Amino acid sequence: MHTVLILGAGFGGLELAASLSESVADEARVVLVDKSDSFMFGFAKMDLLFKGATEESVRIPYRDLTRPGVEFRQETVTSIDPRNRRVITDRSEYEPDTLVVALGADYEPGATPGFLADGHEFYSVDGVGRLRARLDEFTGGRVVLGILSVPFKCPPAPYEGTLLLHDELVRRGLRDRTSIHVLSPMDSPIPVSAGTSTALVEALVERGIEYSPGRLVHALDPSAHRARTRAGDLDYDLFIGIPAHRVPAVVAASGLTEGGTDGWIAVDQCTLATPFPGVYAIGDCADAPVPLAGAFAEDAARTVAPVIAARARSEPQPEVKYSGRGACHIEFGGGLVGKVDADFLSGPAPVAPFVAPSAELAREKAEFAAARRRRWFSG
Repeated sequence: MHTVLILGAGFGGLELAASLSESVADEARVVLVDKSDSFMFGFAKMDLLFKGATEESVRIPYRDLTRPGVEFRQETVTSIDPRNRRVITDRSEYEPDTLVVALGADYEPGATPGFLADGHEFYSVDGVGRLRARLDEFTGGRVVLGILSVPFKCPPAPYEGTLLLHDELVRRGLRDRTSIHVLSPMDSPIPVSAGTSTALVEALVERGIEYSPGRLVHALDPSAHRARTRAGDLDYDLFIGIPAHRVPAVVAASGLTEGGTDGWIAVDQCTLATPFPGVYAIGDCADAPVPLAGAFAEDAARTVAPVIAARARSEPQPEVKYSGRGACHIEFGGGLVGKVDADFLSGPAPVAPFVAPSAELAREKAEFAAARRRRWFSG
């Protein structure tokens, strides 16, 4: 039986496992490996930080995964040899017929001097916990939010976090004594979508939040509580940063990133195949010309699934073309959610129309999560 080893059980790994379960459950053995014991939607961190959710309420245990033909194993990947399709974990060794690397992106907060000592972030669960504790004791002052590197996961997230922070400070009667300033090295919030960028900037302006595009915080001075930028320094009482991202160390050591841009895994733009036969990379770790976001990892999984199914059946491989499509829901505060539908690769140029915030889209976002939970974990 053909063995498919999927490293990483995020959006891409889960969608690929579900797709293969549907198409080749009787012909392929799918082994899904992840170091965690549970899955969490990235946007659930906003619920933890601002909406009173608990970790237990937003985590989906991998033990609930009952897809036919799919085995989940909680293991940490320690070595990847793509040339020989050999993977070593803390518990096992594998030599699969097909290997798919979907290990996502890790954070590198130490890449920005001073950030570890004096900054907060909401991209990791631990970071959310620390920031929540800091907000609980916050009584007003200068808040600076800086995007510290590009690319980063979920491009709307810094703006979502800012708008939800504004709402919290209003509820607590602290907004009048707090200034909020958002800095980004990019020229607009969502460069591919003028409509989304305009809506986000207007939302910031309406709430009295200062926004400085094209401005990078390159260091923090923890003793002075000052953010360093080439355009001048900014004092803060609370600094929130979007940390630099990189591939996991085990991927960087594997040779998979040779030929990739800025340390990401080199892949064929159409097929997501790496230069190594039978090895694919999908999601945030792959050097594909799309944002780092779960929706695009899911689309990547749907792209490679028929190719892997054909390999399992020893059939000619179908021609596929990764479309780079994905929809991102965006929290605007006040219970309203907007949406951007992006298509990066299907046509001659990327398109990403914006749908204005509404309560209806908030319900759609909730159903988006519920539908994927049903599909990925129970079929």
